[in-house]
Amino acid sequence: MSYGAADFLPVSGQRDVHGISRPSLSYLQDAWLRLKANRRALASLYLVLGLLFFTIAGPWIWRVDSAVQDLDQISQPPGVDRAALIVPDYQSWDGAGEAGPLHVVGDATSQSVRLKWDALPGANGHRVYRNIFPVGPELAYGMPLAEFFDNTILYHEDRLDLRPGRYFYSVVALGEDGAVTANYESLTVDVRRVTTLAEAVDRGLIENGDQLAVGDSIELQLHPLGTDYLGRDMLARLMAGARVSLFIGIVAPALFVLFGVVFGAAAGFIGGRVDQFMMRFADFVVALPFLLFMILFKIAFGIGPGESGVMPMLVAMVVLLWPATARLVRGQILQLREAAYVQASQLLGARTNYLVLRHMLPNTLGVVLVTLTFEIPKAIFVEAFLSFIGMGVAPPTPSWGSMSNEGIATMLTTPHELIFPALFISITVLAFNLLGDGLRDALDARMRNAG
Repeated sequence: MSYGAADFLPVSGQRDVHGISRPSLSYLQDAWLRLKANRRALASLYLVLGLLFFTIAGPWIWRVDSAVQDLDQISQPPGVDRAALIVPDYQSWDGAGEAGPLHVVGDATSQSVRLKWDALPGANGHRVYRNIFPVGPELAYGMPLAEFFDNTILYHEDRLDLRPGRYFYSVVALGEDGAVTANYESLTVDVRRVTTLAEAVDRGLIENGDQLAVGDSIELQLHPLGTDYLGRDMLARLMAGARVSLFIGIVAPALFVLFGVVFGAAAGFIGGRVDQFMMRFADFVVALPFLLFMILFKIAFGIGPGESGVMPMLVAMVVLLWPATARLVRGQILQLREAAYVQASQLLGARTNYLVLRHMLPNTLGVVLVTLTFEIPKAIFVEAFLSFIGMGVAPPTPSWGSMSNEGIATMLTTPHELIFPALFISITVLAFNLLGDGLRDALDARMRNAG
C-alpha cells in the first residue's frame, strides 16, 4: 500500500480537555457550603445572630429604662387597652350620696371607688371586702378593706392599688363580738382607668396641660410585651437580661474552652507520666461539686444575700467546667501526633511550638468550635437555673433566669411574666444546640467524605 502526502497531515496541538467543573475550596469554604445546605443549622445561625442583634442593638432602638416603673400599668399583658380618661384632681369625700343597698356613688375609676350602703339587719358593724373573683358558697370575700363598729358609718372609699378591670365588693355584717356573720351584700364593679392632667404631664404623656381637657382620652405609654409586677417594661428587661445571660453564656464557655484546649493540647503532646498526671487532675476537677464551689466563691467575693453573683458564677464555670474540652482536645492531639505530616515536620527540624500551633491546634478547630457551641447553651441554662434558685443574678438586676423566678409568683394571673423569659431561654438553648449539630456535620472530615 502506498501513502501520499495527504496521509501525513500534522496533528493539531489543541486537545479537547475537560475543564474542572468545581473550583478548589479551602477547608472553611467547604464547611460553609455544607453548613448552608443544612437548613436547620442555617436557621439557627440566623436566630443566634438575631439574638445578638436583640441584645446589642435593641436598647438603642427601644429606649426605655428597664428599671422605670409605670404605676398605671402593673402586670399588664401585651395588647391591653391603654386608653385613660382625663378627670379632675382628686377631691376628698365625706360619704354624701343616696341611701340604699350596696352601690357605687359616682363613677368607679382607678382613682377611687366610693361605696355606700344601708345597715344590714342585725348588724353591730360592717366589714368591707374586695375580691377579683365572685363570692361563692364558700363565702371567700377576698381582701378586707375596712371595718366599722358603728352603724352610723355606712360608706367607704377604696383607693388601694386600683387597676382597670372587674372587682367584687362585699359588705358583711358583724355580730356583737365582732365576728363575721353570714349576712352580707355583694356588688360587681367595673373600674375604668383615669388620670389627671398633672399626672399626664409628670409622666411625659403630654407636654403641658393646655393640650387636653377634662373628659378627653389619652393613650398611656406603649409596652409591646406588657409589664411585670412592678410596672417595668418587659421588652426592656428582656434586652437587659439578655446582656447578662448571654455575657455569662458566651464569655464563660470561651474562657474555660480556651483553658481546656491549652491543657488538653499540652497533655496530649507531652504524653507519658505528665499526661497521666494532668488527666488525673482533670478527673479530680470533674468530681468537685459545682453548687458547693458556687457558694464558696460567693463568700470569697463577699457577695451577700440578695446581691448578684455574676463574678462568682463566672469564676466557678471557668474553674470547674474545662475538663470535658481538655479530654476532647487531648484525644485529637494524640491522633495527630502520630500523623505522617507531623512526623515529617519533626524530621525536618520543626520546633515544638511550631508543630502545636501550625499543625495540631488548627486541625482540632472543628472539635473546639462544636464544643463551644454546645457549651454555650449549657452555660446559659446553668445561669438561668442558679438565678432561678436565687444563687445567681439577684433582683433588681435582670436576667432571664431571675425574671423566670419572679414570674413564677404570678404565673396563674399574669402568665406573660414567666412565658417570655422562659421562651427566650428555650429558643437560645435550642438555637445553639442545632447550630452545634450543623457545625459538627460541616467540620467533620468523615461526614464530608461521606457526602
